Amino acid sequence: MGTAGGGAGALRLPGLHGYAVEFSPYWPGRVACAASQYYGIAGCGTLAVLEQNEAGIVLLRSFDWNDGLFDVTWSENNEHVLITSSGDGSLQIWDTAKTKGPLQVYKEHTQEAYSVDWSQTRGEQLVVSGSWDQTAKLWDPAVGKSLCTLKGHEGVIYSTIWSPHIPGCFASASGDQTLRVWDVKAPGVKLVIPAHQAEILSCDWCKYDENLLVTGAVDCSLKGWDLRNVRQPVFVLLGHTYAIRRVKFSPFHATLLASCSYDFTVRFWDFSKPDPLLETVEHHTEFTCGLDLSLHNCGQV
Repeated sequence: MGTAGGGAGALRLPGLHGYAVEFSPYWPGRVACAASQYYGIAGCGTLAVLEQNEAGIVLLRSFDWNDGLFDVTWSENNEHVLITSSGDGSLQIWDTAKTKGPLQVYKEHTQEAYSVDWSQTRGEQLVVSGSWDQTAKLWDPAVGKSLCTLKGHEGVIYSTIWSPHIPGCFASASGDQTLRVWDVKAPGVKLVIPAHQAEILSCDWCKYDENLLVTGAVDCSLKGWDLRNVRQPVFVLLGHTYAIRRVKFSPFHATLLASCSYDFTVRFWDFSKPDPLLETVEHHTEFTCGLDLSLHNCGQV
């Protein structure tokens, strides 16, 4: 974990490999990290809650789970609550104000639950999960079982991300080489975009344009998609040398985004520029899997 262009901080979690990081929407400098032993192939998982202060990065809390943890999302209605997704197909709800957990476990996916995201639209408390069982599931954390199961992908679902603009709308990226857009109020998929000729590992919505999404894939490319016309990408960003594991739009700039890759790098891009690659950060010595941009501090990554 570090700060682009500023004083980077590092914290080692021995024996664990980080899969996802997410900044708290409530506490500046607080980050949740979903981690697994042995690259998630075997062993346990840990949810680590970290905080950056003057002294560096400190571990505030850690919770163990009996299988690898692959993704994490903060609650949008309680600053202490997090949900993780796991290799055993379950979702776990944790409360960082407590020393033990989880509060609840949802076990419905039949294979690895690889992604989880909490809706940011006010007035609805919805969580979406995506799994290697090729389904996405919709949850209300106050209800003990899933609200519905969304089928359509023909491969592993690697990423599920809510629209920050449109209530009840999320996107999913899959090993079937498609990006799909769903409306939970209407059954079935709303839009299928054959976005890459390779597995798509990540997607994200632009915070400033409800029609713009980005995908990152095993073909080492990032592509931007305008939902009003999906025949061609609106931008293609090349530079990574291995599969792109995670991509995120900036919360502060409409045309900035960041990506991380199995090539050990984090790259920053401005797709409005003729030369879009702004910076390549080579802090890491292994696969870079998790990435997030702070909502509180512009430039903190």
